[in-house]
Amino acid sequence: MTGAILAIDQGTTSSRAIVFDGPASIAGVAQQEFTQHFPRSGWVEHDAMEIWESVVATVRGAISSARLTAGDIAAIGITNQRETTVVWDRASGLPIHNAIVWQDRRTASFCERLKSEGLEDLFSQRTGLLLDPYFSGTKIAWLLDNVEGARARAERGELAFGTIDSFLIWHLTGAKRHVTDATNASRTLLYNIAENCWDEELLAHLGVPAAMLPQVLDCADDFGQSDAELFGAAIPIRGVAGDQQAATIGQACFAPGMFKSTYGTGCFALLNTGSDLVLSKNRLLSTIAYRIAGNTSYALEGSIFVAGAAVQWLRDGLGIIERAAVSGELAAQADQTQDVYLVPAFTGLGAPYWDAQARGAIFGLTRNSGPREFARAALEAVCYQTRDLLDAMQGDWKPSGETVLRVDGGMVASDWTMQFLADILDAPVDRPKILETTALGAAWLAGSHVGVWPDQEGFAAAWALDRRFEPEMDADRRERKYAGWLDAVSRTLSERNG
Repeated sequence: MTGAILAIDQGTTSSRAIVFDGPASIAGVAQQEFTQHFPRSGWVEHDAMEIWESVVATVRGAISSARLTAGDIAAIGITNQRETTVVWDRASGLPIHNAIVWQDRRTASFCERLKSEGLEDLFSQRTGLLLDPYFSGTKIAWLLDNVEGARARAERGELAFGTIDSFLIWHLTGAKRHVTDATNASRTLLYNIAENCWDEELLAHLGVPAAMLPQVLDCADDFGQSDAELFGAAIPIRGVAGDQQAATIGQACFAPGMFKSTYGTGCFALLNTGSDLVLSKNRLLSTIAYRIAGNTSYALEGSIFVAGAAVQWLRDGLGIIERAAVSGELAAQADQTQDVYLVPAFTGLGAPYWDAQARGAIFGLTRNSGPREFARAALEAVCYQTRDLLDAMQGDWKPSGETVLRVDGGMVASDWTMQFLADILDAPVDRPKILETTALGAAWLAGSHVGVWPDQEGFAAAWALDRRFEPEMDADRRERKYAGWLDAVSRTLSERNG
């Protein structure tokens, strides 16, 4: 059997497919962006069928780019934007509404109502999550209550719910499998992560019929096989994980205490806590890091809604940079005497603040502030928010030994940003040689399951460092700058949280 593995990396703004011909070698890549829909302020949607079509196109493109055929691919691994919610008709496979994206805030008032009923502790204890519009459960409820006839159809078993992985598998297998994995299930507000099952009491509180839900499998498991007509041969689907858990796996963060952060549209930091399910006292999330061979490993997670999206805003919203890649160059040229702070609360603030009503703001502007200072403020904001998360995590669960952050995602190509990150964290930052860690994690799940890639120990040993960034900033400057950030955040919080 060939060692070639196909990873489908279905993200928030684009779909990619990558053919790996080994854990350290990429043979073919294809990528396709798709439309972002913003029907109202705070609402974000995707056309799930457009996503499906983009996945088919990129899979075909990646296999062609690798100069292989579908018959040469040993297995498929899937990783996906998490929490994004699709409800579709079981007979036709067509969604009843656009997918509601993880960034969407339309259910904020519903979450507030549930909190006012005293239910947040129950949800947190069972799911490790907070009552926030970020997660899938309230999005499902909104669809059932706002699409005509949907609730009655769901109760009759005519409708299916899934996160993007589940929707893709349904279509890849020709509607033969309605499944998901434990990591995606753990992001729905419906899954008991201690008992590893859908929670009937939580389903009742959100009004979600159990008949809609997929079967939950391990991350490395038999998810079916692709329809032979799609790519020219049937390909087994053997690995699935939500994008941040897949990146944790791709970074080989298998040991308790290992810490990774992914910098894409948002920023997501996970601290592996092993078999310990740590319920946060600092408004972090407790989540399933992965479940392999029936054994569950947990993580503390902090979610930043806006990371790379702040740089996109500089480019597309303000028009002050032409390409995202130049932001680091501009930041390096900024006036060091100005302390400009951008709090990018464009869709509220995530961990550890969890303020859906907060909105973005810029502080410290002078007459001399320009594109360079804006670029630096946008990149620094990502680093300050990572410090927020690390401090909160260490308040909940202090690992033994030195903290080293493994990083991935588009923003880590900027040496300036990674150096500032190490400086503000006062901790080393490790950038790996292979930055496609999210896709790599999904590929490893599939490749190891079919026996063509190394086991966990062998995969961890193959992880390779590109560069380590050591902290260089003096302590006084570090704490002064971070105190300025905390002050800026305090000014953006809503009255409820301020």
